[in-house]
Amino acid sequence: MEKRQLGQSDVRITPILMGTWQAGKRMWVGIEDADSIQTIRAAYEAGITTIDTAEVYGEGHSERIIAEALSPVRDKVEYATKVFANHLQYQQVITACDRSLTNLKTDYIDLYQIHWPSGAFNSQIVPIEETMKALNHLKQQGKIRAIGVSNFSRDQLAQASQYGRIDSLQPPYSLFWRQVETDAMTYCIENQISILAYSPLAQGLLTGKFPPGHKFPPEDNRAKNKLFQGENFHRAQKALDKLRPIAERHDCTLAQLALAWLIAQPQTHAIAGARYPEQAKDNAQATTIQLSTAEIAEIDSIGRLVTDHLDQNPVMWE
Repeated sequence: MEKRQLGQSDVRITPILMGTWQAGKRMWVGIEDADSIQTIRAAYEAGITTIDTAEVYGEGHSERIIAEALSPVRDKVEYATKVFANHLQYQQVITACDRSLTNLKTDYIDLYQIHWPSGAFNSQIVPIEETMKALNHLKQQGKIRAIGVSNFSRDQLAQASQYGRIDSLQPPYSLFWRQVETDAMTYCIENQISILAYSPLAQGLLTGKFPPGHKFPPEDNRAKNKLFQGENFHRAQKALDKLRPIAERHDCTLAQLALAWLIAQPQTHAIAGARYPEQAKDNAQATTIQLSTAEIAEIDSIGRLVTDHLDQNPVMWE
């Protein structure tokens, strides 16, 4: 899998990243550590060398699972992790980074990201200048190679960029969830900031595996996902029906088609989660699908059957 430059840094990452929120277990149902380890290894063997995680995913459990899966090949993979909104004071950032380094059993993190802006989830307001000062210090020490932000608006991204080089933005972004296109994408293109799309399959909706009337257990985070509710869900089913002939044309799954469309967008990579090895291998195969300009436009218009009816709130959950 051919790697791409991360922002303006010297880090190179794969177009598809392995997402490991589910490996943390918290807010997911039926996750087994042995499956997570096998799946992460399968992703690596299929060519996905960039692994995305966060300290908050199971309070470090996801990071520790990654270390168990990939420590023997650490020099061949890229680790991207995140500091949560409640750890954005200077010393908290330093401590959180050291904790993630310990969890990941490594002495450097390739991409260290602010997970949510200060104030999110009722966290304390910390000036972005203070947080960036800590991140810049970690970068100077060689503990991190690049700085990124997640869930930032264009204005928040521009503000953070005043205090240091930001090489990536991680927003929710998929064919069915596209607010970033009208907010931060232009800024990212102009400033060579990579877009790392999370929930690129709209939490599984774009796989086509959830039929009308599907209900998630209340403890599953998808139970509150706006796309799985009411008219949004019905519109998504109609859009999926229109996407199926294009997937058949390419002899690929709906999920692979959605990922191929996404990584064809400017400077965009897709963070795709997987529970089982076969899913990780299937995700990797999306990089082999060559969509024509006309097909990209056709898929774009089908996606708008869903997105044209959504508001501009970038948060996917009720």
